[in-house]
Amino acid sequence: MKKSITTAALLAILLLQANFLCFGQKKAYQVPEFAKEYGKPGKHPDHIVINLSDDPARKVSVTWRSSPDIDKGYAEIAIATAAPKFWRNAKTYEAKTETMDASNVINAEVVSNYHSVTFEGLIPDTLYAYRVANGRIWSEWIQFRTASEKPEPFSFLYVGDAQNFILELWSRLIREGYRKAPDARFIIHAGDLINDAHDEREWHEWFTAGGWIHRTLPSLPIAGNHEYDPYTVEEEIKDIDHLSIQWNPQFTLPQNGPEGLEETVYYLDYQGVRIIGLNTIEKQQEQAEWLEEVLNDNPNTWTVVTYHHPLFSASEGRDNKKIRRLWKPVFDKYNVDLALQGHDHSYARGRVDPTGENVVSGLNTRDETGTVYVVSVSGGKMYNLKNDAWNSYEAQRDRAAENTQLFQVINVDGNKLSYEAYTATGALYDAFDLIKQENGGPNKFVERKQEAIAPRRHANTLPTHYKDRLPEDIRKNLTEKYKGYEFDKIYFVDMEGFYGYVVELENEEDTEIHLRISPDGEILSEEIEKD
Repeated sequence: MKKSITTAALLAILLLQANFLCFGQKKAYQVPEFAKEYGKPGKHPDHIVINLSDDPARKVSVTWRSSPDIDKGYAEIAIATAAPKFWRNAKTYEAKTETMDASNVINAEVVSNYHSVTFEGLIPDTLYAYRVANGRIWSEWIQFRTASEKPEPFSFLYVGDAQNFILELWSRLIREGYRKAPDARFIIHAGDLINDAHDEREWHEWFTAGGWIHRTLPSLPIAGNHEYDPYTVEEEIKDIDHLSIQWNPQFTLPQNGPEGLEETVYYLDYQGVRIIGLNTIEKQQEQAEWLEEVLNDNPNTWTVVTYHHPLFSASEGRDNKKIRRLWKPVFDKYNVDLALQGHDHSYARGRVDPTGENVVSGLNTRDETGTVYVVSVSGGKMYNLKNDAWNSYEAQRDRAAENTQLFQVINVDGNKLSYEAYTATGALYDAFDLIKQENGGPNKFVERKQEAIAPRRHANTLPTHYKDRLPEDIRKNLTEKYKGYEFDKIYFVDMEGFYGYVVELENEEDTEIHLRISPDGEILSEEIEKD
């Protein structure tokens, strides 16, 4: 008995010591490391992605990547049946092949071949299987369904910025989205798919995180500001940006937008919904004129627009007045139903006066609405919400969140559009319905946020690794050195070649300062980035 008591006492002492050590030490986040060749193309088809065309009932496009020595690509397609030899009826296409030489582009430094095929003459509302090949090396067979010619019920997914911690954290979000809505027909990505426009490793993270979902669920991506970067150091000094060098080769999107904005501005009709993708980075005036034409001749019941910078910002210190002045009057004139946005790394959902008047008092009729605006984030980078909600705008914010990865499921069924936002763990966070009126009046608005979990803010959610606490002396020194800047992200890391703090500061002009700081407060590196 005496020996037993002594052993128990010793174990208790050791446990207390272990707990003391644990709580007394910093928790260093283990930043993932990637092998030197990670993200480089090879002989096997990879980065396979399926995209909708301007006629999704009869044609879709598929694009994939190879090493530059693969000069021919092929694709096969057949109506999918339960019999394993459905492939006997497959039609073979030779792919269009183009070489992307990014050997001298910052962060890319790669030469790849991209292969693309547009399958045409397809049968509406039909399940197909396709596969692609680099030479004689084939992918698996992958299934997708064409759109119906008629406005039949369907659902689709929408996500905001993936951008950061893509393989680490965005992967769980996109997989949970597919699990929640396995019958979704496509997915909208509202910009900032990655952080550094030309970074081949980050693009590989994006394709790896989505995996086979990118191959079977057609993507409708929109370019954000992080899809624009300089090619060279010289251009970086002159602040000259280019669309991601990978964008046009790796996506095959409708080419019906304004000249010079190919595959970043486009529209398509899907079973009673007109989907319009816009580019907030360049040529906004030209897009306003183009948008007038696209909306003026619109036979669909519903209209959904998607773009990156919000007309009504969700996060503190942000406001996009120029595009709001240019585009909101067009949205109001043509009764756009839903605007899906990104950029702000928080969540906000609200609406405008159904009459198009720039007064909030028009929302006195609670069950009517004009355009509903949503800002959402799907990746791991988080910002603070605006302190005054949308009080400084001609809009009403109805629901918001901080520090929460979200995906959205939109269901369309005749005259009813249902919207639901879910967390990365599958909890319902927001919901509402829009119902078209037979008399052509404003949409009926049905608030359903009461069905969801409680509001989430930084104060009531667990701290994440990018919100570590700086020692007070280091914080004080940085505050004095960088006047006018606020702390955006702080995390303590242990990665190859560096052990210490990574700190990001931001001012009201969206200029970011990225710092690496030793545990004793020495600034080891400083990078300045203008948004």
